[in-house]
Amino acid sequence: MGFYLNSVKPAELYNNETKRPYFVDKTRMLEELFPLVDTGTQYVCITRPRRFGKTIMANMIGAFFGKSKELPIFERLEIAKAPDYKKYKHQYNVVYIDFSKVNTDCESYSEYIAYIKDILRDDLHEAFPDVRYRQRGDAAEDFMRITQSTGEKFIFVFDEWDYIFHRNYVTDDDKARYVAFLSNLLKDQPYVKLVYMTGILPITKYSSGSELNMFKEYTMNTQSLYSDYFGFTEKEVDELYARYRTNNKELRVDREGLRKWYDGYHTLTGKQLYNPRSIVFALENNQLSDYWTSSGPYDEIFYYVKNNIADVRNDIAKMVAGESVPAEIQEYSATSSELKTRAEILSAMVVYGFLTFDNGCVSIPNRELMNKFSDMVKKEESLGYIYRLAKESDRMLAATKAGDVDTMVSILQHAHDTETGMTGYNDESELSVECKVEVLAERIEEMRISTR
Repeated sequence: MGFYLNSVKPAELYNNETKRPYFVDKTRMLEELFPLVDTGTQYVCITRPRRFGKTIMANMIGAFFGKSKELPIFERLEIAKAPDYKKYKHQYNVVYIDFSKVNTDCESYSEYIAYIKDILRDDLHEAFPDVRYRQRGDAAEDFMRITQSTGEKFIFVFDEWDYIFHRNYVTDDDKARYVAFLSNLLKDQPYVKLVYMTGILPITKYSSGSELNMFKEYTMNTQSLYSDYFGFTEKEVDELYARYRTNNKELRVDREGLRKWYDGYHTLTGKQLYNPRSIVFALENNQLSDYWTSSGPYDEIFYYVKNNIADVRNDIAKMVAGESVPAEIQEYSATSSELKTRAEILSAMVVYGFLTFDNGCVSIPNRELMNKFSDMVKKEESLGYIYRLAKESDRMLAATKAGDVDTMVSILQHAHDTETGMTGYNDESELSVECKVEVLAERIEEMRISTR
């Protein structure tokens, strides 16, 4: 058992996951991979937004197929009902690499990739000591020598494959070298049984030629296959909520609250999906709250809009108001180092999960993300009129609580003037907004008269 080769890590992590009170069994996905393993030299890349269970599924696959330490994991899960269950379980050499786990002192791409290459070669040499290796060889050559000498082949499970593209020290040349490394290691290699790779960003447009064109790529918005295995379906959330009711004496979470807070994503076929991480945290903590945490510049909403506020300002205003915005989503646009066009910005926000895409429109999927957008529009003065209206909304709330009718009328008049100046009278949705403002103003005036 090595660090990458037949590592105990995926089995240990997945075993721990199955013991959590709100674990969802998605092991039937393994059965869909069996034919790919039989065929050999198969390549699957599944990209999803953050917090949609990519790592859990990668751990599951590594734990099931790998020859590492056996744990009593799968006997009690759905995959045990598959006819060929025992034929595939723990029968393969699995190379499992989480590309986000590297030396913490790494300050260059050369250091990053050298760390991975050195550990991988050490694992191979230790596991197959009788094979003759060249001292100056590389991992691809070592794998080839092992297959020629022993007949052994490998399943590769790569998590966070795109991690390196988010590092500040990585240049465009480095990205090309990384793609070449993956291509040399994996493409058309007889030692490959299956490559299962996950990440956020799509492969498309990373490869300048045909380096990674062997992958069948499955995204949330373009492919329906495997959709049910990432995110929680309506049925699964119903089952989890029933479990929650059994586990807790004092219920502080209601089923409709879960829908409002964490639903709103869609598969290509239109099926609703919930953010799985937030659902689990809400049920475990017995509280509806914001569990979308930030971990760097790529996680902040304003990062995506700051380079072209003018082109997306109106879109943000409409979405914060609960509307959908027509958009053409090109997921490869998320790979741009500087997001400049409206299409690039909205595409990136869909890829990272800040927006959802359905029927040709993007929108803010749920209350959890709406809170993030609301925080942004209240803090970023560069958003102009959106920022000013957001500030006025706070003043409106205070005036309403205090019964200050004059202030309420003044704020509504300001909102009316701002909307009219921005949109004119040509858009039905904007006319509806204006009408609502007028009606509210009339009602407040009635309140003023009734209180005299």
